[in-house]
Amino acid sequence: MADALPWQQALWQQLASRRQHAHAYLLHGPAGIGKRQLAERLMALLLCQRPTATGACGQCKACQLLAARTHPDHFILEPEEVDKAIRVDQVRELVGFVTQTAQLGGRKVVLLEPAEAMNLNAANALLKSLEEPSGETVLLLVSHQPSRLLPTIKSRCQQQACPLPTRAQSLEWLAGQLPEMAAGEREESLALSAGSPLSALKLHEQGVLAMREQVVEGIKKLHKQQSSPSQLAEGWNGVPLLLLFDWFCDWAHIILRCQMAGEEVDLGAADMHKVLQYLARKSTPSQLLSLQDWLLAHRQKVLGKANLNRVLLLEALLVQWAGLGGKA
Repeated sequence: MADALPWQQALWQQLASRRQHAHAYLLHGPAGIGKRQLAERLMALLLCQRPTATGACGQCKACQLLAARTHPDHFILEPEEVDKAIRVDQVRELVGFVTQTAQLGGRKVVLLEPAEAMNLNAANALLKSLEEPSGETVLLLVSHQPSRLLPTIKSRCQQQACPLPTRAQSLEWLAGQLPEMAAGEREESLALSAGSPLSALKLHEQGVLAMREQVVEGIKKLHKQQSSPSQLAEGWNGVPLLLLFDWFCDWAHIILRCQMAGEEVDLGAADMHKVLQYLARKSTPSQLLSLQDWLLAHRQKVLGKANLNRVLLLEALLVQWAGLGGKA
């Protein structure tokens, strides 16, 4: 069973104490706060043959089968490849599972994550199962961006906002996960993950601090004309595209805030202070607003799994960024 997360305790007690459950839940909130863990705990509880007040017993046949990932009455649906869409034929397989009789005589449980990864045809194929699930079936949809779901999907689920951890809770949890890591590095990793501790852990495992250093150094070289946009776009191949867009969106916002406030305050992003101060002086608000519009539009395309040429996209971004300092 998934580990309990401290900031989920109140919600978990509420869910675990229910005598009757909805046929479909939509667990939503920012990425990296433990929604998948919550869904897995709820799945274990719903399938357990001897549930307790605190959750699944962990000892019965159903719990043992689930732990071994061989429980016949559970179904996990997620993209077949990272950052790809959930396709209609995958949902049709899920629909076939929902129409079957539970082999252990209890509930059937489906876990679908992320729900917004379903393309339009896949989402429409799921609607009937959401509206009229067969037998004792419970569907658990996990969404990082519920605004991207069809209204008809959301209306057929009991929507449950998942609690956000406080900064202190996040840092305490990260200290338990990464005891060998310096406190300052844990704080930096959490800041780079927008305060989401599980994202911070995942990015740490991917080497986020080294990625950030590579990107920041590249930007400094760009403004000194020591590297070209095309060279940097090729060199950043190992940095997640969405992470790059998040950083550039944040930096553009900081520059614009400096310009609007008329002073350099609360810059954040300590590794980029000098660059952002320089660009706040050299660029105009209209340039920043235009760049922000471009960033947000293309970030949505990245989120929507559009078929984009990564190198050309980053090169276009860096050409515009260099233009803020008067060099393109």
